[in-house]
Amino acid sequence: MSQLFYLKECSSTNDEISKFLLYENSDFVTLYTFNQTKGRGQYGNTWSSTAEKNLAYTLAVKTEHFMLSDFMFNYYTAIVIRDYLANLTENDVKIKWPNDIILKNKKIVGILIEKKKINQNNYFIIGAGFNILQEDFDEISNAGSLLTQTGRHFDLEEFTLNLNDFLIKRLQNIPSEEEIMRLFNAHLFRKDEISVFELDKTRQNGIIRYADEKGELWIELEDGICSFYHKEIKLFY
Repeated sequence: MSQLFYLKECSSTNDEISKFLLYENSDFVTLYTFNQTKGRGQYGNTWSSTAEKNLAYTLAVKTEHFMLSDFMFNYYTAIVIRDYLANLTENDVKIKWPNDIILKNKKIVGILIEKKKINQNNYFIIGAGFNILQEDFDEISNAGSLLTQTGRHFDLEEFTLNLNDFLIKRLQNIPSEEEIMRLFNAHLFRKDEISVFELDKTRQNGIIRYADEKGELWIELEDGICSFYHKEIKLFY
């Protein structure tokens, strides 16, 4: 059973969804808005969004339904969102490790997954910000939207309902961890391409080789192949 809730405006759907879990006994509870005022990204980053142009989306699922590690759950969620957008736009959508979604070299989705205990139940809180109709991103040079990258205007409500159905259906059919890793690496942004990275405030060339099941990214640098956790190295694109 699933429940879907809409707010005309809210600070953060990841924060607000707890209010909708207190009295619901559903396996999937969704909250969304087209006007999020204080969105949060990974590791304390902010996610700014123009009102009525984009989607702030949160889906809460009980952790007891999933036998995946946190990293695997993150990876699989990114794969499913990537697949939805690839099907929708008929484009080769990529995953920027660990869980940003890239379309034609621009970030169009940021994902934040948290684990919370609410009303004696443990949840994965899947939060995602989708840039859909926004055209101006000011100083954020690597951000784009479905409109800027495809030239197509998508209906926000229809986009959300279809996304929710797609995500829930895929979360009810989890593949093996080996298949998750295969899919994640198959769609990994800049994999096997020479890229520029910043490490210890120094820029150097490197090649992303693969992500592993422990949440690390393996990059071949000038002095050999090394693994990194998020925020230990920066990719320029």
